[in-house]
Amino acid sequence: MPPKKKTERRGEELEREYVIPLRASQHQPSRRRRAGHAVETVRRFVVRHMKGQPEDVWIDPRLNEHLWERGIQHIPSYVRVKAIRFEDGLIEVDLLAAD
Repeated sequence: MPPKKKTERRGEELEREYVIPLRASQHQPSRRRRAGHAVETVRRFVVRHMKGQPEDVWIDPRLNEHLWERGIQHIPSYVRVKAIRFEDGLIEVDLLAAD
């Protein structure tokens, strides 16, 4: 499923919504590393699409809890997020509520 995005600009802030596929995180790492790999997948996706640095990405605790909700082995297939890049370069990634 290709990522969907919605763009909105407020001053120097850039706000977008993405659907991040996590299927590769279910098959690539060993069973005991899946949730951590999913968190890193989200970070890499946001860095690539929001043109930032990995150390500037802040992942909301709700998103982290959603990825770890069913344990380390059973992660979701995809996750809907809202990413906001502020003018100082910080990128905030929040979980979008299910519709």
